[in-house]
Amino acid sequence: LQTHLPQESVTPGGTVTLSCSLSTGAITTSNYPSWYQQKLGSAPQQLIYSTNTRPTGIPARFSGSISSNNAVLTVTDVQAEDEADYYCAVFTGSVN
Repeated sequence: LQTHLPQESVTPGGTVTLSCSLSTGAITTSNYPSWYQQKLGSAPQQLIYSTNTRPTGIPARFSGSISSNNAVLTVTDVQAEDEADYYCAVFTGSVN
């Protein structure tokens, strides 16, 4: 799994797009991509699951999608508080 753009700068109020690819092939909705935000000193917080679903309490300015075989996280109206590390995760196997 590879997350692109290891460091991204954006002006407050702007939009940033993060992309995540799978080295073994395309990411699809069947991979149930999810996104997490981790601020310094805190545990990761889930932002998106199942491609584009936000958990309760996550602002609508965070959105997920799939584009060009990659999972994509888009953050609009970026705020200073959004400064963090962002991670993606995908399901690649079976659950018994």
